[in-house]
Amino acid sequence: MTDRIRTDIAHNARVWNYWLRGKDNYPVDRAVGDQVTAFYPSIGEVARADRAFLGRAVTHLAADAGVRQFLDIGTGLPTADNTHEVAQRAAADARIVYVDNDPIVLTHARALLTSAPDGVTEYVDADARDPERILAAAGTTLDLSRPVAVLMLGILNFVLDTDEARKIVRTLMDAVPSGSYLVLTHPTLEPELGGEGNKAAMAFWNENATPPITARDRAEFTSFLEGLDLLEPGIVSCARWRAEGAAEVAQFGAVGRKP
Repeated sequence: MTDRIRTDIAHNARVWNYWLRGKDNYPVDRAVGDQVTAFYPSIGEVARADRAFLGRAVTHLAADAGVRQFLDIGTGLPTADNTHEVAQRAAADARIVYVDNDPIVLTHARALLTSAPDGVTEYVDADARDPERILAAAGTTLDLSRPVAVLMLGILNFVLDTDEARKIVRTLMDAVPSGSYLVLTHPTLEPELGGEGNKAAMAFWNENATPPITARDRAEFTSFLEGLDLLEPGIVSCARWRAEGAAEVAQFGAVGRKP
């Protein structure tokens, strides 16, 4: 496993951790993170807004919608208020499966594999591009005949082909029953959310870090939620999803329910 870890090139999980003011990163990650911030000064705000959105969405689903199963794909490095902590704070019997294929995340999985006594937390080492494998592994912990909240926060932007990204989402949502949810965030270049400055930052990232990333517009983001009923307030900046007075960031957020 350790031979998969490279410290000579910046990696998204570690740079994201740096922007979240974490400590699980290397000098190369901090250097690239600082350069991206120079291109796009609000990137740290995007990272923190995305994390806060996770908290609000998971709290609503566990506390108000009665969801007791969560499949978090593209987990990232552990930080404050991880999905299982938020969900089990609202519902102690919640079951959470984390999915990531980053070896750095895998080394920290033990920090995620904690649970309230009445609930369960598991970790699956798998790629988001292999939804069948994810479902097979998650099915040993989650009951896929009962509603599941599928979380894909800031992960589809690493699937560069939009048709492939749509297929991944459809495969996952086809496998879960009515009453399940899809929770999404995704970066955008759309000017109404202040995304224009993100273009140079993403170009720099793709030349100096891994994995490569892409932005998508509102229509492309909307296509991932096709066939689902959007919860209010619909597709908005993730910072504004059920949050009053927050400054917008160039990251779409939405929660859809499978009818």
